[in-house]
Formats: sequence, C-alpha cells, structure tokens
Amino acid sequence: MTDVLPGAEPLSVAGGPAGALVVHGFTGSPQSMRPLAEAFVAAGFTVEMPRLPGHGTSVDDMLKTGWTDWSSAAESAYQNLASRCSKVVVAGLSMGGTLTLWLATRHPEIAGIVPINAAALPNPDMMAFVQAMVDEGDELMDAIGNDLADPDVTELAYDKTPLRPLLTLGTHLTELSANLGRITCPTLVVVSEQDHVVDPSNSRHIAASVSGPVEELVLQRSFHVATIDYDRDVINQRAVEFAQRVTT
Repeated sequence: MTDVLPGAEPLSVAGGPAGALVVHGFTGSPQSMRPLAEAFVAAGFTVEMPRLPGHGTSVDDMLKTGWTDWSSAAESAYQNLASRCSKVVVAGLSMGGTLTLWLATRHPEIAGIVPINAAALPNPDMMAFVQAMVDEGDELMDAIGNDLADPDVTELAYDKTPLRPLLTLGTHLTELSANLGRITCPTLVVVSEQDHVVDPSNSRHIAASVSGPVEELVLQRSFHVATIDYDRDVINQRAVEFAQRVTT
C-alpha cells in the first residue's frame, strides 16, 4: 500500500464521556474533516476520525475497495467509540454523510447525526453512464473532488475517480434511501445551496424522510466541500452546539 499522504492521517483523541465520529467523503481524506474534528476535540468530545480504506494514499489503492470496505470501517470506528463513550454523535461529508445515515439506520442508540451535503438518492442515469464506461474498459474518470468556492483552499482528494468503487456506492443508495425512516435520532442536515457534486435535493430528501427531529443549516457561500470552505466556522459552531445538546 502507498504511504499516507501528508494531511490525510486519521485522528483519535480521548476526551470526555461524549463521543464524536467524523467521516470523510468519496476520494477525499480526513483533511477535509479535520477542522470539524478539531472543533469537537476543543469542545471536550472523545473523537474518532478514521481514514477510510483506499483513501488518502493513491487512487490505485482505492480501485481495490468498495462500499463494503468503507461501511465496515465506519462500523468498526463507531463500535470502538461507543464502547468508550456514554453517547455518540456522527458527522460526515458527502459519502461520509451517506455512511453517517447508514450507521443511524442500524444503531438507534446514536445520539444525533450531522450529514453534510450527503448522498442519499439513487441516480440510475449516472450509474448507467458509469457502468457503460466500465463495460468499455475504463477504470477512471475525471475527479469529483475539490468543489470549493474559496480559491485559497484545496481539498486533499484524488485527481481521478475510480469507477468500480463508485458503482458500489450507487448500488447501496437505493436501500439506504428506503431505510431513512428508521432514523429516529435528532438530525442536523447541512446543505450547500450550490453543490456541483451532490445535488441539494439529496439533503431535502433526508430532511423529509428521517423520523426524528430535524434541524437544517443552509449554506450560501460554500460548495460541496463545505467543511473547509467559507462556511466552515459556521458548520463547526452549529455541529458542536448540536452535539452538546443531544449528548447532555
């Protein structure tokens, strides 16, 4: 396996009795979620921010992975954190938000979740397009990372998108979308009005489908990778306040 890229390292910090699991997105790395993870640390939470399999090294490593690997890693990180904490909140960006929702459908004991520009709606046309590329022998397409409004910030993400791993994500969105009603914990839905990777309709679907209480934070200045974009401080503040409330 390729060495971990500088800045893509996972984070594990022992803090107070409440825990926060922080999950990055597809082709991204912990770099995009580090400000939020550090905000949870500063607020006294015990924090786990894993580096998902195949991420933060090279795109060749990611070609060998898929949804089963990422969801297993998220489940393991959650179990580890929950064994040490009285209550746990989960926050994730993009596919990390998808994994956040997936965990909440399986673990009703989760105290609260913060899906940020999360993918939750199946996109059959997109998946058919990707499948056609794979059928023609392609393994990679142009990158979907680094969708930022702030020109002074760069996401540490791959410069190519691995197609077969993307198909495994798309396959699981249908089941996830149908199971959102199982989520009964409080949810803070964070959505960018302008997102060139995940359509904001995904977040509206989440807000309308979960069964627990919903709060929404609509971002007007940030694109998809909002956690390191112009609204990052607002996200950190609201997410920490939300987490403190639901774990008290």
